[in-house]
Amino acid sequence: MNPRPPLLLCHGWGFDASVWEPLRAQLGDWPVHAMDAGYFGAACQPGLPDAYVAVGHSLGAMRCMAERDPRCRGWVLINGFTRFSAAEDWPQGTPLRVLDRMIARLRADPAAVVAEFRRRCGAETAVPHAQLDSDALAGGLLRLRDGDVRQAWAARTVAALVLAGEADALVGPALSHASFGEDIQWCGGGHLLPLTHAEWCAGQIRRFTDGLAAGKT
Repeated sequence: MNPRPPLLLCHGWGFDASVWEPLRAQLGDWPVHAMDAGYFGAACQPGLPDAYVAVGHSLGAMRCMAERDPRCRGWVLINGFTRFSAAEDWPQGTPLRVLDRMIARLRADPAAVVAEFRRRCGAETAVPHAQLDSDALAGGLLRLRDGDVRQAWAARTVAALVLAGEADALVGPALSHASFGEDIQWCGGGHLLPLTHAEWCAGQIRRFTDGLAAGKT
């Protein structure tokens, strides 16, 4: 495997591909492909090479695990989870009533719902109202409410690196441990590690892909 495999970057709900800009700056000329769910403009699903590593943030991590692409050689899951909403066998998740309320409010005032969510994540940038796509946001929020990749994680056939923030207000340590067990790399950050701890994330990705190339991961 190429020692620097291309990366596919998948952002989370309420954000777009620009969330990766600090990390991309730290990665230099590393070959990168970034998807965009189209919440604030045109959606983008880039063409992919024969071998790549998927890097997902938040809901984007769930997207990585849900895909069954034989070209994918590894997962880097940042501030991720295998299920976000609570269930009888998943008390660590966010209560369904919270997500249902967000879905109901999204129809009336999508900008306010996204802005509140981004504030909870720790984002300081404003929502780009003019290009906001309510349908795309609704579809993503339903996926956040209903998505469940616990079986995909348990049956994974690729190596995985899990990065989490000890101060994550959205995905706390209990949910991280329930999702991924003990094999987690922690830092002191919150829910936006690609923005706030880009240098640390880049270092972790380098070590992970070095291990893939050497057959040690």
